Amino acid sequence: MNAAVISDKLRLKMKQLCLLLMGATGLFAQNPFLGRWDITVTTPTATYPDWMELSQKGGALAALIQPRSGSAGPATNVQVDGSHLTLTMNGSNWDVTMNGAQFTGTMKRGDTVQGQLVGVRAPSLKRPMPAAWTTPEPLFNGKDLTGWEPITPANNHWIVKDGELVNEAHGSNIKTTRKFEDFKLHIEYNCPDKGNSGVYLRGRYEVQVEYEPPGTNDKFHSMGAIYSFLAPSSELPHKPGQWESYDITLVGRNVTIVRDGVKTIDNQEIPGVTGGALDSHEAEPGPFYIQGDHTGGLRYRNITISVPKK
Repeated sequence: MNAAVISDKLRLKMKQLCLLLMGATGLFAQNPFLGRWDITVTTPTATYPDWMELSQKGGALAALIQPRSGSAGPATNVQVDGSHLTLTMNGSNWDVTMNGAQFTGTMKRGDTVQGQLVGVRAPSLKRPMPAAWTTPEPLFNGKDLTGWEPITPANNHWIVKDGELVNEAHGSNIKTTRKFEDFKLHIEYNCPDKGNSGVYLRGRYEVQVEYEPPGTNDKFHSMGAIYSFLAPSSELPHKPGQWESYDITLVGRNVTIVRDGVKTIDNQEIPGVTGGALDSHEAEPGPFYIQGDHTGGLRYRNITISVPKK
């Protein structure tokens, strides 16, 4: 094969590569909304988090949205025109426009504006596993609520009794006054039959605690799940009214959960905030919070934390 033929083939390969790169660049330029987004919704009465992941496969757009509460679910009527995105979620119509590194817009039901939307790209939170951890220290002293505060004090039913953190009745959630980034958490819980609660990591990712009637929840909403996102790899025996434990390691957005000595989630990525999150600022440290707004009767004890050694 002579040099001229080799040169022609090389030029053809380079042209094909350039066209491929131009196509990929063009796709991103035409659709700047692809990827994960941390969203803040502001209404006349409240400010709360949402989350979205926009993907494209085979030319079709799909949007998965985590609303204020409940589970993440698919949006409908997803359309992108340059820097403009519209979709429908739970009967509300989103209309947002990309402005530099964020998007802004409105959420409407009919002609009524329900809220203002601001979205920023969700951080990757890729961090290596720490080489060493501090000695566990108590987050709950077993004597009083020092270091904890109810989120809605007027409806608080959390008390300390016999060294336990007890939620006597349906009411306020409770959170730590301290905030954390990466950590190892040990927490023991006693969930009654038909009980429902949850432990929120950084105030954003719910580890489910529930013994609702059989068939109520699927595996993504069962005991030990990261609510609606990650299911336990194995189902353990139900133990309503008995003490059980979680040992949870969270580094970046990767979580490992050991329940009663059995690893049920192994270093899996949490895509985004779950329903009931305090905010969508995923790059920031956050508190632990425990749900008390579903049912009463939940008890917690022996809550300790380790953080990466500096």
